Amino acid sequence: MFYDETGKRVRTKKEITGADGQIRKGCTVIKKGEIYESHLFTVKDDKFKSEPFLREVKEIYTDLINRHISDPEQQLKVFDKNSVYLPTKKIGKNNPKAAEIEADNAARQEWNRTADMALISGISEAKILEVKQTEIHEKASQSIKSKGWLPNLFRGIVAKAKDFLQNLIREKDMPPKPTLDIDMAEFRHMRNLMIKVQDKAREIKNLQDKVLPQLKQQLAETKGLFKGKERKALEVKIKETEAEIAGRLDKIPDTLKADGYPDVQVFMRTFREMESVVEQYNRDLAEWEYQVSRKPTAAAKEQHRPPEKQSVLKHLREIQERNKQKPPQRQHKKSIDRDSR
Repeated sequence: MFYDETGKRVRTKKEITGADGQIRKGCTVIKKGEIYESHLFTVKDDKFKSEPFLREVKEIYTDLINRHISDPEQQLKVFDKNSVYLPTKKIGKNNPKAAEIEADNAARQEWNRTADMALISGISEAKILEVKQTEIHEKASQSIKSKGWLPNLFRGIVAKAKDFLQNLIREKDMPPKPTLDIDMAEFRHMRNLMIKVQDKAREIKNLQDKVLPQLKQQLAETKGLFKGKERKALEVKIKETEAEIAGRLDKIPDTLKADGYPDVQVFMRTFREMESVVEQYNRDLAEWEYQVSRKPTAAAKEQHRPPEKQSVLKHLREIQERNKQKPPQRQHKKSIDRDSR
């Protein structure tokens, strides 16, 4: 085997021989029977292909990249596979499947908007995750096994799952506006945010459950040869209403991002956690007031001290800081993992 100065293999010895008849400096000759190839590396460690390792590396490099991006709107975010949302794909330049990916993203965004409405409507995160698992992941997996990957079929599965979730929303009444008996600034501010998004959700629900069905019913009843103009006007109005619903749904997370919450799921999780802390404080306070009302002795009074408001306030701040991101990070129309789409 003959190799020239650059390490490239050549056919004959003559190609690496100089004018003096000697092998040129830097060239190599491997005689017959000698080892000409060896593996210098050990067997690959499966750890470096594991999901936890890959996720850790993703997060490290995403944080590193974000340090050099001053605009919070452009910062990247690693998508959480355990969230209630579906990830959307990034459409590269001159991608031949751009139209297909765009249609797929639209179906996923519709699911994500519906998931936001479900969270605000009081449907538990666990229930939404259950619907996502059974109605999307399991059915998509079965479909791929039996028919292969068919984008149109997957979009149909997501659409049916969205309709299933919307039916759950219709069956569940909007929760009442939260009230607060004690004066805690952090929780009161979150309560006001909650009221704001619930009011927006009620407006959207009215469009979804009343206005849009009425328009569609009017369109179905408008028949006849001379009613083409009227039908066209109704079709335009239906499209405008659907676009208004989508736009209002997209604005709900933006209301929360201004306060540092990346999406509705994180906000609701934080609110429920803070709500439980406040409820526990109210129970402790009621217990203390009951003890005091019984006119206990001085020793009993010392034993049953009133719960400290400051410690609860500190706990609420800790919950908020733990769940808020350092800068408000924008997700591309909900839950976009920009580094993997």
